[in-house]
Amino acid sequence: MKSIVQHLREEKNLTQTELAQKSGISLRTIQRIEAGNIPKGFTLKALANAFQTEPEKLVPSKKITKVDRAKLINFSSLIGLIIPFGGVLFPLILTYKTKDTKNKELGKSIVSVQVILATALALSQIISPFIQKGLSLHFPLFLLPLLIIICLKLLVVILNGISLNIKNDLHKNLKINYL
Repeated sequence: MKSIVQHLREEKNLTQTELAQKSGISLRTIQRIEAGNIPKGFTLKALANAFQTEPEKLVPSKKITKVDRAKLINFSSLIGLIIPFGGVLFPLILTYKTKDTKNKELGKSIVSVQVILATALALSQIISPFIQKGLSLHFPLFLLPLLIIICLKLLVVILNGISLNIKNDLHKNLKINYL
């Protein structure tokens, strides 16, 4: 993807060397900017003068997408700790009522992880009595996977919440999306 400076330079039919001479900036600096560095201060003003434009037009604007809905979807998956499969159903409803594509994709990823955790919990609860009987254990074995998966759910929600606050993205994205 071309930088704004490279696009303007090519539009004016200038080489990097010619732009360096015209702006008074070193060739190496021009190369760095075109490679992705963002010009600041004197460099930004010199380039703006060379292109006869405002400095703001040379800096890429950051489009910030609000992920408040994704945060709500992530938080709603905690309902699964109280209501069986609530960690899937409530986030799923919120995801499909979301109009913003970024939040919808984040919601689908959150629900996909919750589907995996709910399935693992259900299977472990079905299998644990048989394992307990087969091993002649007197300890209620179903508690072990139950506690592990509850801790995993909490960890996933906390890590995703932190990551959504800092990076506006999930901590880990699944490569496979079930929705």
